[in-house]
Amino acid sequence: MKRFIFSIITLCAVHSLQAQFFTTAERNHILQGDTSKMIRVTQNSIPAEDKILNTVSADISWQDTLLPVLKARMLYSMLDPNNEGVGIAAPQVGINRNVFWVQRFDKIGEPYEFYINPKIIWYSQLKQLGPEGCLSVADRRGDVMRSYAIQVAYTTLEGSYCTETIEGFTAVIFQHEMDHLNGTLFIERLSEQEQKVYKPAKNNLYQE
Repeated sequence: MKRFIFSIITLCAVHSLQAQFFTTAERNHILQGDTSKMIRVTQNSIPAEDKILNTVSADISWQDTLLPVLKARMLYSMLDPNNEGVGIAAPQVGINRNVFWVQRFDKIGEPYEFYINPKIIWYSQLKQLGPEGCLSVADRRGDVMRSYAIQVAYTTLEGSYCTETIEGFTAVIFQHEMDHLNGTLFIERLSEQEQKVYKPAKNNLYQE
Protein backbone atom coordinates (compact mmCIF):
# COMPACT_ATOMS: atom_id res chain seq x y z
CA MET A 1 0.00 0.00 0.00
CA LYS A 2 1.28 3.47 -0.83
CA ARG A 3 2.32 5.97 1.81
CA PHE A 4 -0.08 8.59 2.71
CA ILE A 5 -3.47 5.62 19.16
CA PHE A 6 -5.03 3.09 20.30
CA SER A 7 -4.08 0.56 23.04
CA ILE A 8 -2.80 -2.77 21.72
CA ILE A 9 -3.11 -6.21 23.28
CA THR A 10 -1.09 -8.96 21.61
CA LEU A 11 -1.32 -12.61 22.67
CA CYS A 12 1.34 -15.05 21.46
CA ALA A 13 2.03 -18.77 21.83
CA VAL A 14 4.36 -21.29 20.24
CA HIS A 15 3.01 -22.27 16.83
CA SER A 16 3.57 -25.87 15.72
CA LEU A 17 1.35 -25.90 12.61
CA GLN A 18 3.10 -27.34 9.55
CA ALA A 19 3.09 -25.35 6.30
CA GLN A 20 4.76 -25.67 2.94
CA PHE A 21 8.29 -24.61 2.09
CA PHE A 22 9.21 -22.51 -0.96
CA THR A 23 9.23 -24.32 -4.30
CA THR A 24 12.34 -24.41 -6.47
CA ALA A 25 10.88 -21.73 -8.75
CA GLU A 26 10.11 -19.50 -5.77
CA ARG A 27 13.58 -20.00 -4.31
CA ASN A 28 15.16 -19.03 -7.63
CA HIS A 29 12.99 -15.91 -7.78
CA ILE A 30 13.91 -14.87 -4.25
CA LEU A 31 17.63 -15.37 -4.96
CA GLN A 32 17.67 -13.60 -8.32
CA GLY A 33 20.10 -10.71 -8.70
CA ASP A 34 21.68 -9.02 -5.69
CA THR A 35 19.94 -10.47 -2.62
CA SER A 36 20.95 -7.43 -0.57
CA LYS A 37 18.65 -5.26 -2.68
CA MET A 38 14.93 -4.97 -3.45
CA ILE A 39 12.94 -7.22 -5.77
CA ARG A 40 11.08 -5.44 -8.54
CA VAL A 41 7.43 -4.75 -7.65
CA THR A 42 4.85 -6.48 -9.87
CA GLN A 43 2.45 -4.26 -11.84
CA ASN A 44 -1.17 -4.94 -12.76
CA SER A 45 -0.58 -3.28 -16.15
CA ILE A 46 1.55 -6.29 -17.21
CA PRO A 47 -0.67 -9.34 -17.95
CA ALA A 48 1.70 -11.99 -16.56
CA GLU A 49 2.18 -9.99 -13.36
CA ASP A 50 -1.52 -9.17 -13.08
CA LYS A 51 -2.13 -12.94 -13.04
CA ILE A 52 0.15 -13.23 -9.99
CA LEU A 53 -1.68 -10.36 -8.30
CA ASN A 54 -5.02 -12.10 -8.93
CA THR A 55 -3.91 -15.48 -7.56
CA VAL A 56 -4.75 -16.62 -4.02
CA SER A 57 -1.54 -17.17 -2.05
CA ALA A 58 -0.58 -20.17 0.11
CA ASP A 59 0.85 -20.43 3.62
CA ILE A 60 4.60 -20.77 4.09
CA SER A 61 6.56 -22.44 6.90
CA TRP A 62 8.13 -19.93 9.29
CA GLN A 63 11.11 -22.30 9.38
CA ASP A 64 12.00 -21.92 5.70
CA THR A 65 15.61 -20.69 5.55
CA LEU A 66 14.86 -18.29 2.68
CA LEU A 67 12.06 -16.50 4.51
CA PRO A 68 14.46 -13.98 6.14
CA VAL A 69 15.89 -13.22 2.69
CA LEU A 70 12.43 -12.60 1.24
CA LYS A 71 11.55 -10.54 4.32
CA ALA A 72 14.55 -8.24 3.84
CA ARG A 73 14.10 -7.83 0.08
CA MET A 74 10.40 -7.05 0.46
CA LEU A 75 11.23 -4.30 2.94
CA TYR A 76 13.72 -2.78 0.49
CA SER A 77 11.00 -2.87 -2.19
CA MET A 78 8.49 -1.17 0.10
CA LEU A 79 10.95 1.56 1.10
CA ASP A 80 12.15 2.26 -2.43
CA PRO A 81 12.48 6.08 -2.42
CA ASN A 82 11.09 6.16 -5.96
CA ASN A 83 7.83 4.51 -4.87
CA GLU A 84 7.61 4.26 -1.08
CA GLY A 85 4.77 2.48 0.70
CA VAL A 86 3.37 1.63 4.13
CA GLY A 87 2.79 -2.03 3.38
CA ILE A 88 3.69 -4.72 0.87
CA ALA A 89 2.59 -8.31 0.31
CA ALA A 90 4.60 -11.17 -1.22
CA PRO A 91 2.53 -11.33 -4.46
CA GLN A 92 3.75 -7.79 -5.12
CA VAL A 93 7.28 -9.16 -5.55
CA GLY A 94 6.16 -12.18 -7.55
CA ILE A 95 5.73 -14.74 -4.73
CA ASN A 96 2.24 -16.12 -4.01
CA ARG A 97 2.85 -16.78 -0.33
CA ASN A 98 1.05 -15.46 2.74
CA VAL A 99 3.47 -12.91 4.14
CA PHE A 100 3.43 -9.13 4.27
CA TRP A 101 4.91 -6.02 5.85
CA VAL A 102 2.82 -3.33 7.58
CA GLN A 103 3.86 -0.01 9.07
CA ARG A 104 2.32 0.17 12.55
CA PHE A 105 1.05 3.72 12.86
CA ASP A 106 -0.68 2.63 16.08
CA LYS A 107 2.64 2.03 17.87
CA ILE A 108 5.26 4.39 19.22
CA GLY A 109 7.89 5.03 16.55
CA GLU A 110 5.56 3.69 13.82
CA PRO A 111 7.70 0.55 13.25
CA TYR A 112 7.55 -1.76 10.23
CA GLU A 113 6.48 -5.29 11.15
CA PHE A 114 6.52 -8.57 9.21
CA TYR A 115 3.66 -11.09 9.39
CA ILE A 116 3.63 -14.75 8.37
CA ASN A 117 0.40 -16.53 7.37
CA PRO A 118 -1.80 -13.66 8.64
CA LYS A 119 -5.56 -14.08 8.89
CA ILE A 120 -8.32 -11.63 9.79
CA ILE A 121 -10.63 -13.50 12.15
CA TRP A 122 -13.06 -10.68 12.96
CA TYR A 123 -14.22 -7.46 11.27
CA SER A 124 -16.11 -4.65 12.99
CA GLN A 125 -19.44 -3.58 11.49
CA LEU A 126 -18.27 0.00 11.91
CA LYS A 127 -16.57 1.19 8.69
CA GLN A 128 -14.17 3.97 7.77
CA LEU A 129 -13.70 5.62 4.38
CA GLY A 130 -10.21 6.65 3.40
CA PRO A 131 -7.80 7.14 0.48
CA GLU A 132 -5.70 4.21 -0.73
CA GLY A 133 -3.08 3.61 -3.37
CA CYS A 134 -0.97 0.60 -4.29
CA LEU A 135 2.65 -0.01 -5.26
CA SER A 136 1.37 -2.44 -7.92
CA VAL A 137 -1.24 -0.08 -9.41
CA ALA A 138 0.44 2.95 -10.93
CA ASP A 139 -1.20 6.40 -10.84
CA ARG A 140 -4.49 5.27 -9.31
CA ARG A 141 -5.99 6.22 -5.97
CA GLY A 142 -9.45 6.03 -4.48
CA ASP A 143 -11.46 6.16 -1.27
CA VAL A 144 -12.08 2.64 0.03
CA MET A 145 -14.53 1.57 2.73
CA ARG A 146 -12.85 -0.70 5.31
CA SER A 147 -13.73 -2.05 8.75
CA TYR A 148 -12.62 0.32 11.49
CA ALA A 149 -11.36 -2.49 13.73
CA ILE A 150 -10.20 -6.05 13.04
CA GLN A 151 -8.83 -9.00 14.98
CA VAL A 152 -5.85 -10.67 13.35
CA ALA A 153 -3.89 -13.88 13.84
CA TYR A 154 -0.40 -14.50 12.48
CA THR A 155 2.91 -16.28 13.01
CA THR A 156 6.22 -14.55 13.73
CA LEU A 157 9.63 -15.43 12.30
CA GLU A 158 10.40 -17.03 15.69
CA GLY A 159 7.44 -19.37 15.34
CA SER A 160 5.08 -17.67 17.81
CA TYR A 161 1.36 -17.65 16.97
CA CYS A 162 -0.20 -14.32 17.92
CA THR A 163 -3.58 -12.61 17.92
CA GLU A 164 -4.39 -8.94 18.41
CA THR A 165 -7.04 -6.34 17.76
CA ILE A 166 -6.10 -3.42 15.52
CA GLU A 167 -7.95 -0.17 14.82
CA GLY A 168 -7.78 2.89 12.61
CA PHE A 169 -5.38 3.40 9.70
CA THR A 170 -3.21 0.42 10.64
CA ALA A 171 -6.30 -1.78 10.34
CA VAL A 172 -6.81 -0.35 6.84
CA ILE A 173 -3.28 -1.35 5.83
CA PHE A 174 -3.79 -4.89 7.17
CA GLN A 175 -7.02 -5.24 5.17
CA HIS A 176 -5.35 -3.89 2.03
CA GLU A 177 -2.46 -6.36 2.34
CA MET A 178 -4.78 -9.27 3.19
CA ASP A 179 -6.63 -8.51 -0.03
CA HIS A 180 -3.36 -8.97 -1.91
CA LEU A 181 -2.95 -12.44 -0.38
CA ASN A 182 -6.48 -13.27 -1.53
CA GLY A 183 -5.82 -12.06 -5.07
CA THR A 184 -7.81 -8.83 -4.78
CA LEU A 185 -6.66 -5.30 -5.64
CA PHE A 186 -8.07 -2.16 -4.01
CA ILE A 187 -9.48 -1.04 -7.36
CA GLU A 188 -11.80 -4.05 -7.19
CA ARG A 189 -13.02 -2.85 -3.80
CA LEU A 190 -13.82 0.52 -5.36
CA SER A 191 -16.09 -1.22 -7.87
CA GLU A 192 -17.72 -3.40 -5.20
CA GLN A 193 -18.62 -0.54 -2.86
CA GLU A 194 -20.41 1.31 -5.65
CA GLN A 195 -23.10 -1.37 -5.35
CA LYS A 196 -23.51 -0.95 -1.57
CA VAL A 197 -25.27 1.57 0.66
CA TYR A 198 -23.56 2.85 3.82
CA LYS A 199 -25.24 4.76 6.65
CA PRO A 200 -23.26 7.55 8.35
CA ALA A 201 -22.39 6.82 12.00
CA LYS A 202 -20.13 9.58 13.37
CA ASN A 203 -16.76 11.24 12.75
CA ASN A 204 -16.38 9.89 9.22
CA LEU A 205 -17.43 6.38 10.31
CA TYR A 206 -20.14 4.36 8.62
CA GLN A 207 -22.23 1.21 8.91
CA GLU A 208 -23.21 -1.06 6.05
